[in-house]
Amino acid sequence: MDMCFGWDLGGVNLKLARVEDGRIVSVQQSPCPALAEPRRFDLAVEDAMRIVGDAEATHAITMTGELSDVFASRYEGVAYLVALMRKTVGAAARFYGLDGFVDAHQAIAEWETVASANWHASAALAATVEDCGLLVDVGTTTTDLIPFKDGRPCAIGRNDGDRLTEGELLYRGVVRTPVMAIAGQAPFKGRMQGLAAERFATMADVYRLTGELPGDADPFPSADGRGKGLEDSAARLARMLGRDAKDVDFVAWKALAHFLARRLLDQIEADARAVIEREDLPPTAPIVGAGCGRFLAVALADRLERSYRDFADLTPCADDAHEMVARCAPAAAVARLA
Repeated sequence: MDMCFGWDLGGVNLKLARVEDGRIVSVQQSPCPALAEPRRFDLAVEDAMRIVGDAEATHAITMTGELSDVFASRYEGVAYLVALMRKTVGAAARFYGLDGFVDAHQAIAEWETVASANWHASAALAATVEDCGLLVDVGTTTTDLIPFKDGRPCAIGRNDGDRLTEGELLYRGVVRTPVMAIAGQAPFKGRMQGLAAERFATMADVYRLTGELPGDADPFPSADGRGKGLEDSAARLARMLGRDAKDVDFVAWKALAHFLARRLLDQIEADARAVIEREDLPPTAPIVGAGCGRFLAVALADRLERSYRDFADLTPCADDAHEMVARCAPAAAVARLA
């Protein structure tokens, strides 16, 4: 039996996909321990290895964890994660770079092509199935907008800084993003008022109130450390306006949440339209949605009057793995590409 494990070493989550004979059979995701030291990654990898066991397999690895502030530089982060995986799985480790898979030595020498290359893997897999399209991967923290055509990704940016410049990366997601990053003002009692520039609430609170956030998509502590029920989320949104939730009926806080949700979708739509126009993607090019926030990709496809394809529908996978394949697209992609 041919077996491959796909790893996506993120600074927030570690994602692990298992492929047997070309079919994705399982995908797991776990938060990286919240420790202000590199060993947080060691602990997450050790935990994942309990799933891997002693199976003889190829290990395809991509990462974004080098951006974690526990490292002084991106190079230091790549070097640490490469060494960690080389120590853990030995010569079976293959690292995904923008120009293909490389071994540990090449990954260090060509670290800039390995750093945060997970988006490229997802788009590369999509490009093996669809002639052209726009990959929209909406996660807890970021949104990737990656065009692909002629069998390959055609993004201009090759690193996060350039992708932010080109509108191919928005550092906004559906869980961890502070509400203050989405809007400076919001309507309240018929008037626009300013929002606090403080992390009183996150977009997880917004999407809990709109009813769109999957129940298990937010394993992180809330902004105030309190609960994650609807009333708790409303209380945090109220604090963004310098108010208490009891000041108005609950429906007002739901209305505020829907306003903020529209603002994020507006921002994604603006960048998506620019990328589509730049690449001259035809009207038949679909939106390919991935990530725990891909409900925004569905809404975007509707706004753009384009067809929608779920990332998990692009690759053979077990029925019970479908949801996590779509949520953890880079891990699934590197496992399949390897």
